[in-house]
Amino acid sequence: MTRIFLIGYMGAGKTTIGKVLAREMGLDFYDLDNYIEDRFHQKIPDIFAEKGEEGFRLIEQKMLHEVGEFENVIVSCGGGTPCFFDNMAYMNRQGETIFLDAPPAVLKEHLQMGKTVRPLIVGKTDEELMAYIEASLRQRLPYYQQALHTLKIEVIHTKEEIKNYVNQIIGLI
Repeated sequence: MTRIFLIGYMGAGKTTIGKVLAREMGLDFYDLDNYIEDRFHQKIPDIFAEKGEEGFRLIEQKMLHEVGEFENVIVSCGGGTPCFFDNMAYMNRQGETIFLDAPPAVLKEHLQMGKTVRPLIVGKTDEELMAYIEASLRQRLPYYQQALHTLKIEVIHTKEEIKNYVNQIIGLI
């Protein structure tokens, strides 16, 4: 029975790498945000707007505990998932946790293409985005660093780079 939780800041590549890792290992893949959207029939930004961040985090915790019981899975967690409640300790008890550790400049590059769909960064200028990433990453690092494994991530441009990260993760666990 295998459970792998990919954690890290939004834009680190958790879903991109997780999908390929799941395929390589013959495991099911779950993106926690997508799972929440499917279960609640609402997009994450709409849940944020309706329930606020606190309400969303309560839902997120419940759904993490739900998928955390599945067997033979890879779960890509939201960037804030490890930072609330007992989520990090829970994931460490349930399986392997891997922190995809990308520096702020890499995160900014990855996020710029999709910032309109991320509720915490919608409408930010480039400078505001970088300041936000740096500040929130400082707050989140103590949680991320509780992961059982850490993998340094650089900008992901090619399928070969993704495959390289997948092979590194397989070597870690």
